[in-house]
Amino acid sequence: MTAPHPVFDLLCIGHASYDLIFSVPHHPGEDEKIFADSLLGMGGGPAANAAVTAARLGFRSAFAGYLGEDVFGDRHLAELAAESVDTHLLVRGHSPTPLSTILVKAQGQRALINYKGDTRPLPAQAIDFSSAQCKAALFDGHEAQAALDFLHQIDPAGVKTVLDAGSVHDGTLALMDKVDYLVASEKFALQYAGTIDSALRQLAERAPVVVITLGEHGLVWQGGQESGRLSAPPLTAIDTTGAGDAFHGALAAALTTNMSWHDMLRYASVAGALCCTKMGARSGLPTLQQQQDLFAAWQPQALPV
Repeated sequence: MTAPHPVFDLLCIGHASYDLIFSVPHHPGEDEKIFADSLLGMGGGPAANAAVTAARLGFRSAFAGYLGEDVFGDRHLAELAAESVDTHLLVRGHSPTPLSTILVKAQGQRALINYKGDTRPLPAQAIDFSSAQCKAALFDGHEAQAALDFLHQIDPAGVKTVLDAGSVHDGTLALMDKVDYLVASEKFALQYAGTIDSALRQLAERAPVVVITLGEHGLVWQGGQESGRLSAPPLTAIDTTGAGDAFHGALAAALTTNMSWHDMLRYASVAGALCCTKMGARSGLPTLQQQQDLFAAWQPQALPV
C-alpha cells in the first residue's frame, strides 16, 4: 500500500532552469569581447527558487514543473533534493532543461539570456494533482496549464493561492484573476497599465489582494478598501537575480502562519533583500538564521499609498 503524501506548507508550480552567472565589469556593447571575473552554475527559475526559499526558512515545500533528462536537469534535481524540496510532482523528458545566462555588473544590475530550445510548457493533465495536499500554492505563470489543472483538481477551500507575475504574458494573464494574491513586479505593472498607481487600481479589480514590488523602493499593496506602502530593507545589492523569487516564496510560505499582513510583507521583503547580497539567485536565498536576524532587526512603519 502506497503511503499518502504529506501535507505541504507550500507547493510551487512553474519554471525550473539552470543558471550560469557571469560577474562582469560592464555589460558588453556591440561586437565587444569582455572577460568575466567569476562564474557560478546553479539551479534557478522563479517557482523552483520560491520552493527552495520556503524550505530554507523551515517550511515543508514541493515543486511541480519540468526538467530535462540532461546534465543540467540532473544537477538541478540534486540541488532540490539537497534542499529538502519534494519533487514527486516533477516531470522529466527529452527536451532540454531551460538555461539562463546572467551577466551581473558590480553594482548589481543584470542582463539575462534565456534558452529553451524545443522545450514547451507542460500540456494539460501532464501532472496528477489529485493527491497533492498543501496549505498554499504559488504559480509563476510559466506552467499555466499545470496551474489550471491544479486549481481544477483540488478543493480550493483552505488553499491560499499566489501568482508571481514577473511580466505580462499568456500565462500570467490566464492566472491573474484566479488567485487570492496577485504579486506583480514593477515591470509587470508598467507593462499592464503604464503607471504604478493605475496598475494597483486596475489589478485590484482582478484579484482580492495585490502587491506590486518596486525593488529598492519597496512595495505598494491593496486589498479591498485597504492599501499601503512599505520600504525595502537598507542592504547593499551585489546581484538582484532571484530577489523576486525569494520575496514570493517567503510571502507564500508566510500565508500559512499566523503573522499579521504587515509582518508577512516585512518577512517577504527581508528574504528578497537578503537574496541581493550574494551572487546568484540560489546562493543568495536566505538561511533561516539570516532571515530571523534581519526580520527582528528591521522594523519599518507601514505607510499609506
